[in-house]
Amino acid sequence: MRGAMELEPELLLQEARENVEAAQSYRRELGHRLEGLREARRQIKESASQTRDVLKQHFNDLKGTLGKLLDERLVTLLQEVDTIEQETIKPLDDCQKLIEHGVNTAEDLVREVLLFLIVGEIAMLGGVGEENEKLWSFTKKASHIQLDSLPEVPLLVDVPCLSAQLDDSILNIVKDHIFKHGTVASRPPVQIEELIEKPGGIIVRWCKVDDDFTAQDYRLQFRKCTSNHFEDVYVGSETEFIVLHIDPNVDYQFRVCARGDGRQEWSPWSVPQIGHSTLVPHEWTAGFEGYSLSSRRNIALRNDSESSGVLYSRAPTYFCGQTLTFRVETVGQPDRRDSIGVCAEKQDGYDSLQRDQAVCISTNGAVFVNGKEMTNQLPAVTSGSTVTFDIEAVTLGTTSNNEGGHFKLRVTISSNNREVVFDWLLDQSCGSLYFGCSFFYPGWKVLVF
Repeated sequence: MRGAMELEPELLLQEARENVEAAQSYRRELGHRLEGLREARRQIKESASQTRDVLKQHFNDLKGTLGKLLDERLVTLLQEVDTIEQETIKPLDDCQKLIEHGVNTAEDLVREVLLFLIVGEIAMLGGVGEENEKLWSFTKKASHIQLDSLPEVPLLVDVPCLSAQLDDSILNIVKDHIFKHGTVASRPPVQIEELIEKPGGIIVRWCKVDDDFTAQDYRLQFRKCTSNHFEDVYVGSETEFIVLHIDPNVDYQFRVCARGDGRQEWSPWSVPQIGHSTLVPHEWTAGFEGYSLSSRRNIALRNDSESSGVLYSRAPTYFCGQTLTFRVETVGQPDRRDSIGVCAEKQDGYDSLQRDQAVCISTNGAVFVNGKEMTNQLPAVTSGSTVTFDIEAVTLGTTSNNEGGHFKLRVTISSNNREVVFDWLLDQSCGSLYFGCSFFYPGWKVLVF
């Protein structure tokens, strides 16, 4: 009884400790949730403020643009009025000049008539011969003026009467468009779903979260978290893209938007997601004669050098469980000895990975395991082809058969939507593998990631 009573305080004390730990854990978890609420509140507040600024700026720009367009249209119409006025007034001006000239001529003629009538009466009374000649000259002059010929003046119905035709229905049309212009979305129609680290890259996957939204294209941007500027990295219809040239252990932000079917404008951006890669980028060995490398040493180009051999990776950076990808950027003349693959260790003196302790694919699609060609074959490698290697450890230790290896790997090689799966036996276990390639003719360019 006493032993039980001595044990009970210990149990109570242990239970108390556990309750304290549970309370502390509970408090920490509540603290995380409070921080999550603060982040959610901050996102709502900041996005609302940004949206207000965007709306105000957009409609101010729109008002300025519409005012400018209306002013330009007014100037055009006023110019049309000026042109019509000038073109139709000119014939009237010419006619007016002709009439005014006729009026002046008639007035001069009237004055001369009165003068000669007086002179003519005197001449008839006095019988002056000289005045008779002047009277005859005037009569002859008057006959040449054609007093019975009058210029034609157009009727008012035959000359323009300008007016402005203004359709008030444009106000209703513009009103309808304005009332429908712009929307406020509480959530973007697409969101980033997953970030998967790769050696020297990050696979970004996104999905549509608005069932009523039909996406035609997507637009992916990224930036370092220390940068203020996002860069376009992909525009297309796919919902997955690998962003390369990622520095290891550096945080990057990613965001995506979409363009609706038949629309020109892009949707709002998704909530930015932060990702990074802890994996060391794959690199080819620098300084190997016969191959030229990019600045990041992840692209190898077979040059015109006559030397041959296998270009290996700088280090054994491929680990089982990962996906190793080769993308053929350009092609040269194929040769059956060409190879792209992985190996347990570097071995100099070989022209190809078609050897022991290596698996590879040739540019003609043939697959080799430890130097032996398999029956199954993949399509020939062409420009733009992607070749992937997925390797998993199957067994460790001595095998039960006489196949000569004691470390078995399950290898899947995929290319051009086809794949082959086989077991690869190694003489010794290895935690990581080298990759390599060999081409006998120039022009082949391969990116590894």
